[in-house]
This record gives sequence, C-alpha cells and structure tokens, in this order.
Amino acid sequence: MRDLAMWAAGGLGIVAAVVHGVLGETHVFVQAGSIRALARRLLRLVWQCGALAWLGVGVLLIAAPGLGSQAARVWIAVVGAAVYGFAAAANAWATGGRHFGWMVLAAATLLALAGAIPARP
Repeated sequence: MRDLAMWAAGGLGIVAAVVHGVLGETHVFVQAGSIRALARRLLRLVWQCGALAWLGVGVLLIAAPGLGSQAARVWIAVVGAAVYGFAAAANAWATGGRHFGWMVLAAATLLALAGAIPARP
C-alpha cells in the first residue's frame, strides 16, 4: 500500500506538471503579450521551472519504492511533500482556493507522506 501511495503521488505530480506547463503556454503567456520581451521570457522560464521541478519530483516518487533504501524513500517523500505542499499552499492563497491545482498538489503531498511511513514488521 505504501508503494501505491508513492506511485500515486508521483503520478499526480507529473499530471500537474504537464497541465501546468501546457496551460501556461496556451493561456498565460498568450495574455502576456503586453509586457516587454525580457520580462515575458523570464516569466516563461520561471513558470516552466516550477513545472519541471514537479515533474522531476514525480519521477523520483515513482522510482523510490524500487530503490531498496528506506532512507532514500523517506527523503524523497519529504522533499516531494515540501515541493508539492508549498506549491499547493501558494496556489490556494494566490487564487483564493478557486483553482483546482492546489487540491491536486495537496493530494500528492499527503500521498507522498503516506508512502514514507515505515512498514509494520
């Protein structure tokens, strides 16, 4: 069950990353045409950096159960929970809770932490 929680957390994180990246390119940056090119480029890079971090953490969460190390599993889960948890809180705060992204990232946070709980002997 712990492995399933880690895989689900990673899968949710990867889905969130892809949706975040695609929506940024198709909606956010299209409306950013009125700002200077340098600022628009910086906005795009920072936006996609977040998506890349979520994707990378998702891959690590999926791989963690197969690493054979409880310490690695716990640290990957803790870092994943920190990355997704901060993003969930920031999203909820910035949008007043009206955007579904914070719920997806909050679920990934909780699943990552659930996957880190040591198995009973």
